[in-house]
Amino acid sequence: MNDRIRKLVTAMLAFGAIAIVPGCVHRRATIRTDPPGAMITVGEREIGYSPASFDFTWYGTEEVTIRRDGYEMESHYIKLRRPWYQIPPLDFVTDNLLPGRVQDRQEFNFQLHPRVVVPGTELLERGNALRSEAEIGQ
Repeated sequence: MNDRIRKLVTAMLAFGAIAIVPGCVHRRATIRTDPPGAMITVGEREIGYSPASFDFTWYGTEEVTIRRDGYEMESHYIKLRRPWYQIPPLDFVTDNLLPGRVQDRQEFNFQLHPRVVVPGTELLERGNALRSEAEIGQ
């Protein structure tokens, strides 16, 4: 009985030590644009002006929308890649047992394209051409 209680106490102390170890992974992605200063939206959430960073919990694909005056609005899909130490069962160790904090930093760079302003007369010509094609097609 004494040996059984000792094993139980040892197991409880080991579990308690594991529970208080401050291991965790801090995941952060940064989006940079050239030129900087574009509004960055990830999914439905605006995260700020580039360079902008956001924390994430899950790996996978995110839609990024980039807007800046004088430049084309762009949408891209970025892949938040799982590093080797986050592959199961290693992720249990890095998330729970390592002392200190593990940093996962990912960066994405985008080149913005200047907006092309089409003169009004050219737009009217295009519209008339499309109308003519539609009438012929009927």
